Parts: sequence; structure tokens; C-alpha cells
Amino acid sequence: MSEKVLAAVRVAPGTTAMREFDRPKIDDESALLKIEVAGICGTDVKLYSNPPSTAATQGPVIMGHENVGIIVEAGEKFKKRQGLEEGDRVFVEHYVACFSCEWCRIGEYRHCEATDWRTNPDARRFGYTSADFPGMLWGGFSQYMYLPWNAVLHKIPDTITAEEAGLVMPLSNGIEWALLTAGIGYNDTVLIQGPGQQGLAQLVAAKTAGAAQVIVSGTTRDKARFELAKELGADDVVDVLTEDPREKIMDLTNGRGLDYVLDCTSRAGTAPVLLGVDVLKRREGTLLIQGELAAFPEFPVKKITEKAITIKSARGHSFNACELAVSQLASRRFPLEKLATHRYGIDQVDHAIRVLAGETDEDAIHVSMMPDLVGQPGGAVR
Repeated sequence: MSEKVLAAVRVAPGTTAMREFDRPKIDDESALLKIEVAGICGTDVKLYSNPPSTAATQGPVIMGHENVGIIVEAGEKFKKRQGLEEGDRVFVEHYVACFSCEWCRIGEYRHCEATDWRTNPDARRFGYTSADFPGMLWGGFSQYMYLPWNAVLHKIPDTITAEEAGLVMPLSNGIEWALLTAGIGYNDTVLIQGPGQQGLAQLVAAKTAGAAQVIVSGTTRDKARFELAKELGADDVVDVLTEDPREKIMDLTNGRGLDYVLDCTSRAGTAPVLLGVDVLKRREGTLLIQGELAAFPEFPVKKITEKAITIKSARGHSFNACELAVSQLASRRFPLEKLATHRYGIDQVDHAIRVLAGETDEDAIHVSMMPDLVGQPGGAVR
């Protein structure tokens, strides 16, 4: 094994450089992961152009927080604690937990203070943490990644390929948000706004839970995604640019409205939230929203209280959601591999992020960064 590791490093907003690092020294409590796939999601787009300004995230950062790979070196205590061996393929949650707080004890590592870079200047989180911290290799856009004793890992069965395993995070988010947070279940009616990787993952989760009717909304440019949504089980799709979305949704639900609206749009402003409030059923519907809006000066509180709407937030995933995502992939019930539309070497990180951001004419749903493809042309999988 080489003593040097090649990685793509964010050195400034919107700027990546390829750098070599010394291979970290692995002790009894740590391990080294050979990265096979590091996925890109919308969070990477935001972090790339507008990096966080906290102490934990300053300096050179190896991005990549949807990581899958093979454990190639591990200490004995690490292996015993994790129940893993060298040669095992694992999915790595980006949360680096303390394993002792109230949240960690129930598998909710996303709420642990030790991994919250917003409030903790010494926080650790894969894809966010500066390479100036001990271990250096804190992101997946690299040939190898350092695993401390408190990394949260999920073993991947041999029936799932590395690229398929790269979908665990978006799928786990879909399961967390649609099922565990929103509470979608049997015979429910659902609107999913935005047919990206998170929206399609929520579609799969809702259909698995027994939802009676799932409608997916998007724009005219989402034509191919609409077709994939139908293949994954969507009952209807709505183009909000060419159709009156409220009128069509109320027509599709025979005037009743919906039990759940899941907002999975990005940078779409307040319109999706306002539509969601309008098309929820007469009383006690649930609206799930993400934190894209910094301000909402004319938030319709009166209408929300009159309809007794419950608002919940979409934020990360739990240990249970990741395990369910692995099981969903292994079941082969849905053609989830079709979500992985593009792959690139880590020497093409800048271009790959811009593809997912919609800055090119390529339509990517989920992008797989693969160190083994360095020096090779990347692009659409099929």
C-alpha cells in the first residue's frame, strides 16, 4: 500500500485542488477505508459554493459525506467494537458520534453535539471537517478515508454493489423523513415536491409503507425523472409550470386534498410550501419541510392553524433508517440502481458538483465519485 493518498481538496469557495497526503497511522482504535464510491448530493453543492465558516470546517476540506468502501487496515479494538473485519464493505454515516449522550444511545447521531459543526468548534463530520485535524482524511473524495473509533458504520452485504451502496444515504433520508418523521403509512395520500434523489427516495419509502396515492411534482425539465418516478411507483405526476398544480392535485384527490406533503425542492422559494398548505386535507394534514428558506416574511400562520396542519422538519437520518435503506436495496423490490445516473473520478469533483447543481446540460440524479476512475472520462452511466 502506498504511503501517499491522493485526494480532492476544497481550497476556496468553488475551487478544488488535487493534493497528496501521508497515509494516516492506524492504531488499535482506528481503521483505514479504501473508498470505492462517494456520492454527491445537494448539500455538497451548497457547501462547495458557500463553505461553512466555523472553526471545525476552516482550512482545506476533503468533501464527500456519502461514503462506501472496504476496510483495508484496522486495529484490534476497532474491529471488536464495530464487529467488522478487514475486507468488509461498509457504508459510513457522516456523523462522528460521542456514543454516550442521550441521542447517541438511541441511534440518533445526527443530534449529537460532538458532530454538530454549527455549535461545536471541535466537531467531527465526514465531508465537513478540515484536513488540518488529526487523521487528515475526513472526506470521501479521496483514495482512502480515516475511521476513528467512533465512526458509525453499516456492513453492506455482498449482494449489493459499491455503487448501489452509494445510494444508502439518500434512501435513508427518504425513509427517515417520509416514514419515521412524517409518519406516512397504509392508505395515505402523499404529494412529493421535487423528483431528485431525495424526493424519489421518499417515493419508494411511501410506497413501501403502503401509501394509496403518491403524486410527484416537478418542472418541465424533469420529464425523464417523471418517467423514473412512475417506474418507482408514483401514481401521478404534476408539472407545476404547464399545469395548475393546486387544481390538478385537488382533482386527482376528488377534492379531498392530501394527508401528507413532503417538500423536497431546492432553491424553489416559498411556492412549494404555500402549495403544500393549500392542497393538504381540510384538517390535520402534515407538511414536511427542509431548511432551505432563511426567511419567510408572509408565512401563512392563520391558514396553518385553521387547517390544524402539523409542520415537521427534514433533518438527516438515524441508525435505523440506514439499516432499513440497506435492506431496501438488498430486497431488489425497486430498480433503485437507476437513481445512480453519473460517475466521475475524484479528479473531476468540480465538474461533477456543477453537473448536480444544474450548471451544465446534463441531468444528474445521483453522482458517484470513484477514486478508481481518476484519469478517465466521466459522465452518464447509461
